[in-house]
Amino acid sequence: MLYILLFVLCILLFIFGMTIMRFGLFNLSADNLRLWLIKLTSSPIKGMITGTIITALLQSSTAVMVITIGLISAGIMNFPQSIGIILGTNIGTTFKTELITFNLDSILVPLAISGALLILFKNKKARSIGMLLFGIASVFTAMKGFELLAHPLTSLPFINKFILSINDSILFSLLTGAIITAIIQSSTAMTGIAMGFLTAGLLQLNAGIAIMLGANIGTCITAVIASIGGGKESRLAAYAHVWLNIFGVLLFIPLIPILTNHAAFLASHKDVQLAHISVIFNVATSLLVLPFATKFGEMLLFLHGKKS
Repeated sequence: MLYILLFVLCILLFIFGMTIMRFGLFNLSADNLRLWLIKLTSSPIKGMITGTIITALLQSSTAVMVITIGLISAGIMNFPQSIGIILGTNIGTTFKTELITFNLDSILVPLAISGALLILFKNKKARSIGMLLFGIASVFTAMKGFELLAHPLTSLPFINKFILSINDSILFSLLTGAIITAIIQSSTAMTGIAMGFLTAGLLQLNAGIAIMLGANIGTCITAVIASIGGGKESRLAAYAHVWLNIFGVLLFIPLIPILTNHAAFLASHKDVQLAHISVIFNVATSLLVLPFATKFGEMLLFLHGKKS
């Protein structure tokens, strides 16, 4: 029971770290973010580049989707403009996954102390930098916790059985990733948990890839919730996010064995392999849809236009 409680605390610490990082980055760049979203979305390619950069800055595809849906609801942006941004958010979110593969163990305490001290400053920029540093320290501490708790958790019979079930079934791995991500509202946290179990040698890479794919579907729930009551075009943007990720996951499921067998060419450590495969998935999916962005929008209008 203690290990489960500590694991839940690590999840909360990870989400807290990502949130405070996002606040810090947003405070440092808030004046320009909405302006970029409004002005640099005249074409799908511009929208994708803008969505990628802003998502990388905010460290949250969900935050960018919520902002975008808010702008559509306010009539400042229209649905076609949002398609490029949605493609970009999926690429930008992979920066977080790559970030957590770095080994910062030796500087976590100095980072946390520096961040905490800077947060106490009255200067807004200093406080924002403090939030960023403290957030990074929190995220990496949580990642270390996932890794250290992996073995003790699997000593519990029902957890051990659960992990074995995940390793034996791609479908169960997908559902696990989707459901837990929908609950904790963070695909990065879900992928981070999978990376911790991969590092501990308890999770197979093919199951880790399936969990990551499922997490990309589970993360759509926030955009759907944010679109409720926001009008027809807001709901269309949320549906676009859902369909893009479903399309990508269906495309990549048959590729899981190939990616697993060739992952060693990407990196030597399994957690880094998963991070790189996440980048491949999100970039490939967005680039495949980009040339058909207009048709993609027309498909959504056909499927959901009358209902919305």
